Amino acid sequence: MDDMISLTFLATLVGAAWRLATPLIFASIGEVFSERAGVLNIGLEGTMLVGAFSGFAAASATGNIPLGLLAGVAGGMLFGLVFAFFTITIKADQIVVGAALNLLGMGLTAFLFRTYYVSTGKGIEIAQPVHIPWLSDLPFLGEALFRQNLIVYSTVLVAILATLVLYRTSFGLTLRAVGEHPKAVDVAGRSVVGYRYGAVLVGTGLAGLGGAFLTLGHSNQFVEGITSGRGFIALAVVVFARWSPIGAFFVSLLFGLFYALQLMLQAQASVVVPYQVLQALPYIMTIVTLVAFRGKGAAPSKLGQPYEMR
Repeated sequence: MDDMISLTFLATLVGAAWRLATPLIFASIGEVFSERAGVLNIGLEGTMLVGAFSGFAAASATGNIPLGLLAGVAGGMLFGLVFAFFTITIKADQIVVGAALNLLGMGLTAFLFRTYYVSTGKGIEIAQPVHIPWLSDLPFLGEALFRQNLIVYSTVLVAILATLVLYRTSFGLTLRAVGEHPKAVDVAGRSVVGYRYGAVLVGTGLAGLGGAFLTLGHSNQFVEGITSGRGFIALAVVVFARWSPIGAFFVSLLFGLFYALQLMLQAQASVVVPYQVLQALPYIMTIVTLVAFRGKGAAPSKLGQPYEMR
């Protein structure tokens, strides 16, 4: 028990929380773009799986991690294009299409992995930690926070850029208007369909990047279901964060803390709680979050509604 309240334990917990929150940060910020444009994409789980497999396959073939990350983004955007076609162009139900893409992502990546990689058992090289001079030498949190890999550091940049784009650019203003008053955007001569396609592709590209992090920045291997429900948790993060990129960043850190805590508690011999209960901690908190914030709407008024062009 003494180990659990030590400064070393707390510092390690904080560092692990940021690392484990990274895929959630990418996926939830991407989903903020999509939902701000009025498109609810519940297919994040399948999209992240496709990103994880694409990144792993590309890095395995080339030995190049940046190329693997790009492949993860491309895989996610390709999945997003399918989602956008059915929900924006065909105007199919967004929930149904998202659920179908989750199943497709799970089945497709499992099939490809079993066909081409399961017998090899080969891992790949992953992004190595980068020590930031001075900051990594700070006492207590220095080593934990500033000895991460570049993908983890990039989450801060993504959150800031997403906020600037959404709230300080004409594109962001129009994108938010598409989710609130698409008719007004249409009357002003701007393409609602184009903005919704763009938002979905940004969202799924970031979700693919989040998935690719799992195989290129966290684990050196792809396994079936490697996302472990992170796509669904990202949806809860967006609600908890009130559809804000900065909010999504910090709420993801909170969920990352739950992930890190359950892992570290399992390693404590003094903790007698069954490990299954500890493993369920992030999912329990997801349910609590959704129940607590149910109906407290700051959601875009046209979220989930297809738009009929004039």
